[in-house]
Amino acid sequence: MPQETRIVAPGPSDRSVRTADDLVLQVPTDWELLPPGDAALTRRVKAAGPTWTVQEKKGRKMFSRGVWAPADRIAAIRFKLEAERSTHAYAKRRAADSARRDRKHAVYVEDFRAAVVKFLDFDSRYTGMADQLADAVTKHATPVGSGTVARTQRIPIEQRAESAVIAWLRHQTTAYENMQIPRVKGKRREVRRILAEESRRLLEAYRKGQPSDAASCPLQLALTQSDLKENST
Repeated sequence: MPQETRIVAPGPSDRSVRTADDLVLQVPTDWELLPPGDAALTRRVKAAGPTWTVQEKKGRKMFSRGVWAPADRIAAIRFKLEAERSTHAYAKRRAADSARRDRKHAVYVEDFRAAVVKFLDFDSRYTGMADQLADAVTKHATPVGSGTVARTQRIPIEQRAESAVIAWLRHQTTAYENMQIPRVKGKRREVRRILAEESRRLLEAYRKGQPSDAASCPLQLALTQSDLKENST
């Protein structure tokens, strides 16, 4: 069985795994678990021979728990990779890659913010508020590794912007954070749908340029709190 590459789940003990067929396998004694975090090392270890990749599903998300592989293989590949990483050529390439990613990210942040402003489409009297809200949503949604909808490539940027705005409003202008939602299938989705409708009605008022009381409007209050947090950090 160790000769077969597998995707498995954690088993009942530290050195066991569970297959998709619910079969519990003991990890070979000469194998060790390579933890997640070093993508290059993991790729090379997996390419060099059979491995058991451990994945665990929590909710709707799948999390990597590492890769089981022969300990001597992991050690040899790690040693070779560390030698490569100690060279000047590697450092230069890493710096160039980092600069390229930073430029790409900066362009994306700019494009995403523009998409948010376009989605908001506030009346001209609320242009300043639209800019303020776009800044708040963009800052929250675009950091690399944030796991927000803005980081996905599966949907158009316009849809990402809309979803990010609605999510920000749900957390900042409604009682969602303190709601006791029953653990019933579909109930959380239903609550989110209802709150999204409230958020859309709130946005529509600003699109139409309707008068708003800053002392009672949940959006203006949330933006004020956001500014206070920003200035205090």
